[in-house]
Amino acid sequence: MKVVIIGGVAGGATAAARIRRLDEQAEIIVFERSGFISYANCGLPYYIGGTIEDEKDLTLQTPDSFWKRFRVKMVVHHEVISIHPESKSVTVKNLETGTVFTERYDKLLLSPGAKPIKPNLDGVDSDKIFTLRTVEDTLKIKNYTNAHQPESAVVVGGGFIGIEVAENLRNLGINVTLVEAAEQLMNPFDGDMASFIHAEMRKNGINLMLNTMVEGFSETDHGIDVKIKNASAIHTDMVVMAIGVLPETTLAKEAGLELGIKGSIVVNDRMETSAPDIYAVGDAVQVKHFVTGQDPLLSLAGPANKQGRIAADNICGGDSRYPGSQGSSVIKVFDMTIATTGVNEKTAKQAGIDCDKVYLSPMSHAGYYPGGKVMTLKVVFEKGTYRLLGAQIVGYEGVDKRIDVLAAAIHAGMRATQLKNLDLAYAPPYSSAKDPVNIAGFMIDNIANGTMKQWYLEDVDHLPRDESAILLDVRTPDEYAGGHMEGFGNIPLDDLRDRL
Repeated sequence: MKVVIIGGVAGGATAAARIRRLDEQAEIIVFERSGFISYANCGLPYYIGGTIEDEKDLTLQTPDSFWKRFRVKMVVHHEVISIHPESKSVTVKNLETGTVFTERYDKLLLSPGAKPIKPNLDGVDSDKIFTLRTVEDTLKIKNYTNAHQPESAVVVGGGFIGIEVAENLRNLGINVTLVEAAEQLMNPFDGDMASFIHAEMRKNGINLMLNTMVEGFSETDHGIDVKIKNASAIHTDMVVMAIGVLPETTLAKEAGLELGIKGSIVVNDRMETSAPDIYAVGDAVQVKHFVTGQDPLLSLAGPANKQGRIAADNICGGDSRYPGSQGSSVIKVFDMTIATTGVNEKTAKQAGIDCDKVYLSPMSHAGYYPGGKVMTLKVVFEKGTYRLLGAQIVGYEGVDKRIDVLAAAIHAGMRATQLKNLDLAYAPPYSSAKDPVNIAGFMIDNIANGTMKQWYLEDVDHLPRDESAILLDVRTPDEYAGGHMEGFGNIPLDDLRDRL
């Protein structure tokens, strides 16, 4: 069996290694148009900022090491320019020599990834404007900052890449402005939870411009002007465009494969495309969302690696199935950690799910043990059934642990009320006897059995403002003095019973 793989990063490299483990006789060839294979996409911003110091640490494998360990032929600087399903062959161009040749296959795996969106704006092709996808992109930015020592930078886009690039440029001492067209950063989070991210970015010197649209660019003698809709242009030394990605599916389209949303490749749960013996994985494919059953695009390394393994199993005669993507993710924002899994409240409502939520702000570990820090959780669940839909957490320590527990609970189909029963590890340096995940379960169980009723910030305009109700803030006097809602009196919780 001869297997050709297009793309040698997360999904492609994982599939190649798995195929070799399952079939010692298979001939495996991977074509990668860049000069690097099996590299750490998610680590690229941290090389720019100097956290990762050695360029070699970005590359997990080389063509040489892959051949020695797996006997997989990794061919870099080679681009597949067309696929011919009827003859089971691909046309390949050597980018160093210009030579074009044909390679036949028994099984073909597409792992082309996604490409950064580069809008058709005036001046967008300036050499002072960068995108970040490959190691080459990273080196270009790093070389520019080393050579020109920029004092300022504008990052356009407030998703994962935008935030990480902004943080790492700031760590170099560069004055960073982050421009985002939406009213919040990080779309997987609801606006209430994103506000914590905004505060952390501003605290660390990032100038946030939300609800702001970039209209074009203009080079000057000493930098570049970023043109802003209905506002003055921003003069800066460099720009990084991070407004999102699109599936890299030109080859699939030209080969006649079925395409889905935003031109993504349609696959079944075996990662098979509409053409016989052609599989596809990673950022280029349309997947089912595990919670909603809808067809989203999720550009995350975890799903790409799992899909690569599943495709490899099936290429080798197995029957592995992909259950869908859950969108579990975590990101460092300066000193803060933020994480999410499942769907947020906004997405659940857009999917037609009648949902409810709880908020809680427990300590990361036992309060009497030094060093504990507050985290805030928002857990979303379906009304009536109490199906667990998603969770968002912002904090400092222990955020990743809790989001992974909640991600596992969603995958297992647990009801939100069952979180109270989870037997989670406890010792004072790591948690509390009642873990934050358990506390979320207690709160939701109280709602389910009628012990507790909730109201939310969005309800404040509809609260009674006459003698029929008492609007009470039971925080401490200092907390109340630090900011409170109009019309709410203050009786500290410790005094409440004595004043009934």
